[in-house]
Amino acid sequence: MDETTLLFEGPVPEAYAGARLDVIVAQLVPEVSRSRLQAWMREGRVRVNDVVVTRPRTAVQAGDQLRVERPPPVREPALAPQPIALDVVHEDAALLVIHKPAGLVVHPGAGNPDGTLQNALLHHAPELADVPRAGLVHRLDKETSGLLVVARTLAAHTRLVAALQQREISREYDAVVLGEMISGGTIDEPMGRHAVDRKRMAVRPDGRPAVTHYRIAARYPGFTRLRVTLETGRTHQIRVHMAALGYPIVGDPVYGGRRRLPAGLSAQVREQIQGFNRQALHARRLGLHHPLSGEWYTWEAPWPDDLSALIAVLEGLSPPG
Repeated sequence: MDETTLLFEGPVPEAYAGARLDVIVAQLVPEVSRSRLQAWMREGRVRVNDVVVTRPRTAVQAGDQLRVERPPPVREPALAPQPIALDVVHEDAALLVIHKPAGLVVHPGAGNPDGTLQNALLHHAPELADVPRAGLVHRLDKETSGLLVVARTLAAHTRLVAALQQREISREYDAVVLGEMISGGTIDEPMGRHAVDRKRMAVRPDGRPAVTHYRIAARYPGFTRLRVTLETGRTHQIRVHMAALGYPIVGDPVYGGRRRLPAGLSAQVREQIQGFNRQALHARRLGLHHPLSGEWYTWEAPWPDDLSALIAVLEGLSPPG
């Protein structure tokens, strides 16, 4: 059975006389993205005067009877809800904000068929089965901790994804890097897949634009703690950009290279730092305009215990000289 949902039915307003059909539909159904509406149009979900119209460029006249349907939600039956504990920072009818721990994969993939944040979300809020990617608007690497926003409805998902693309969602990270940086700055280097290892990303001239801003939060002998904000959201962006700058993130097993620690560290301190077995990267702050009210919200997540312990070790180091 085709369980379609009627999104709009009525005459085309006078103000839209002669306009393209996809433009009119986007104005009358603002809760759905224009690209998604165009896809539904090609599937035969839009009728003008009871005739299916699949060409987005079709001109429509005032008074024409328009009907727009939403197709049945596409569910992923292989993706099962799982009772995995979630640290829910905020929850309302439109969105969830989750504090993801290091070690939790965001969505299923090769080597991680289940046990992911997406499985946990489907158990916590079953209605997310009707939202693309169970409502996930962006992602964090498995070993990066911190805040993620999840949309609970299709309308909220559309608005939040658009806000992310328009750089209207603020994301700030804490990172600990190897080396003593002198000042903050901006890294504007395009990124793409590594030419040899397709699982890795790399700075490359033919890549997609990638911009990372960073400022110094604290300096330690041989290390620096940074506050990092993203202007774009490429896979592994902070990790790749900092490594390319010559200041890899502490504990990064992929882009960190050999663990070249500064000389003069005691055996105990060296062991504590080498024992930090993930990238020292934490999505500390998230800010956005709420998709329903438009009000600006900001959330912060404290450092997890392992990162707090690492920073405490670094703060205990004697300054050079």
